[in-house]
Amino acid sequence: MSSAKTIRALITRTKGVSAQVETLPVIELPLQSTVKNSPGECNLLVKVKYSSLNYKDALVVSGKYPGLKPPMIGGIDIAGTVQESKSDLFKEGDEVIMNGWGVGTDHYGGFAQLASLRSEWAMKMPKGLDALGAAQIGTGGYTAMLCVDALVRNGVKPEHGPILVTGSTGGVGSISIAILADLGYKVTAVSGKTSSTDWLKSLGATDVKARSDFEAEGKPLVKEQWAGCVDTVGGNVLANVLSGTKYGGSVAACGLAGGMNLPTTVAPFILRGVSLLGVESALLPVAKREEVYGKYAEALIKSKKLDKVCEKAQLLTLEQVPDVAEKMLKGQIEGRYCVTPE
Repeated sequence: MSSAKTIRALITRTKGVSAQVETLPVIELPLQSTVKNSPGECNLLVKVKYSSLNYKDALVVSGKYPGLKPPMIGGIDIAGTVQESKSDLFKEGDEVIMNGWGVGTDHYGGFAQLASLRSEWAMKMPKGLDALGAAQIGTGGYTAMLCVDALVRNGVKPEHGPILVTGSTGGVGSISIAILADLGYKVTAVSGKTSSTDWLKSLGATDVKARSDFEAEGKPLVKEQWAGCVDTVGGNVLANVLSGTKYGGSVAACGLAGGMNLPTTVAPFILRGVSLLGVESALLPVAKREEVYGKYAEALIKSKKLDKVCEKAQLLTLEQVPDVAEKMLKGQIEGRYCVTPE
């Protein structure tokens, strides 16, 4: 383990109670994975430079994450430097990133100065990225890349019509807009924040619709309006999106901010051939992660769109995270928030 005997960490000790910053003995970092679906030795010790604040993190930090097993350190994203390695995949000094794998929800995550990880969870820093850029992209941006890639792979092209993006002021939504616009798609953003219209258009959205237009109970089918969608909301919003998707269109679904239920019918699927594409990012093999980062990350950096996504973001200390997490759960923030454990 590290030469340091203690580290600073933001630890959730009790369900329903916000996490607090504590001094944690390094020997309490896990030696084995505590993720049921990914067992094995933790053979990598990473000095965390940055993490980011995602919706899952907000739930963990507030003590509200379903299935939370305290104590837990949130932070599902990690960007940092290998401090110790017992793996042939990495050596000391390698810059790495880690997104998901149950880290931050089922295994101590990035809201600490050190993280003890399985080497199979980590990925070498992609070309053109540094630790801060990787944290700014984070799980939100990585999931956005997967959603866009799902639409592209399923044959959705710019000439087919506009692409809808729900939850557009969040991490997945805002980065999806930036990527889609750079690929030549016309993007319609869905937002509940009228104050964000100019910002969303600066990312590449050509139109902005009110979230309230999609929140009522939906009809089986309505007028065909968009060729595809990146949906981060679920619930009635997703049901209404499906009802208005064009013949042969595709919807990439990755979130449940609006609820787990999907009150729709089979009409969009059997009468219009609409595809509902489920996007899961946490347990995706590293090779697929490297593929989507290779396709989209460097272009996102070069286009300066990531700077726009993050222009409203803040770099948070561990002490600031609980308050911002509560605001995130109430839908009161936009863009990306990065966290430094120092």
